[in-house]
Amino acid sequence: MVLLDGKKVSNELLINFKEKIDKLNKKIGFAVIWIGNDEASSIYVRNKLKKCEELGVDGHLYHLDENVKEEEVITLIDKLNNDVNINGILLQSPVPNHIDIVKCFNRINPLKDIDGFSNVSVGNLCLGKPFHVSCTPKGIIKLLDYYKIPLEGKNVCLINRSNIVGKPLFHLLISRDATVTMCHSKTRNLKEITKNADIVISAVGKPNFITEDMVKDEVIVIDVGISRIDGHVKGDVDFENVSKKASYITPVPGGVGPMTIAMIFDNLLNTIKED
Repeated sequence: MVLLDGKKVSNELLINFKEKIDKLNKKIGFAVIWIGNDEASSIYVRNKLKKCEELGVDGHLYHLDENVKEEEVITLIDKLNNDVNINGILLQSPVPNHIDIVKCFNRINPLKDIDGFSNVSVGNLCLGKPFHVSCTPKGIIKLLDYYKIPLEGKNVCLINRSNIVGKPLFHLLISRDATVTMCHSKTRNLKEITKNADIVISAVGKPNFITEDMVKDEVIVIDVGISRIDGHVKGDVDFENVSKKASYITPVPGGVGPMTIAMIFDNLLNTIKED
């Protein structure tokens, strides 16, 4: 069994990114919009800004009150769209219920849409001409590529249909000639599908959702799920038992999560053209 070490791969990528950034004769500006005081978001925002500092990126935090009006958020996005010193814009989710997050995502200039969540970004991906790709799906593909795991002809069971993970990952996988079955909460006989899959990708958010009896020998397992139990982070996969059958498997933490962070800066670098 080979551990798909996202932390190791992410660190290597970030070192490479820093070398590229150091060679640029221009600054990269990255704006993070955070609305409210969600505890998990606080950690994510802090980590992103810390990484900006480490890489030499000009990180700018725009922390808005949870009662901010949607019009004010749109105005801020417009201002950042027109700021030549800002290369990328990220709206941290979740946002308060009175804010239409899809409307806000679509207000971001697609060239600055680092998360790849706008209709234009998603549409380009569906058409096979992506510019910015959603970071978690992109990170999963990068991780598989790093370990030289071919996707062509593989049967993939993808358990997630969200706009952030499942749908963009589906398009990335089929663009690499994988055969993908997208499963979700209404899928019947899930075990029959996972049992026949060469690759199982789970982003459900339920600890130990994927058990040993659900996978075949030599399966490749990508665990995207995150749950917090008694202060510990758990994935969707019963790692201890499933790892005994797997040929490759991601840990939680230290698998997909670090790759997601790395892909934010991969997308950010994508906005820069060297002189």
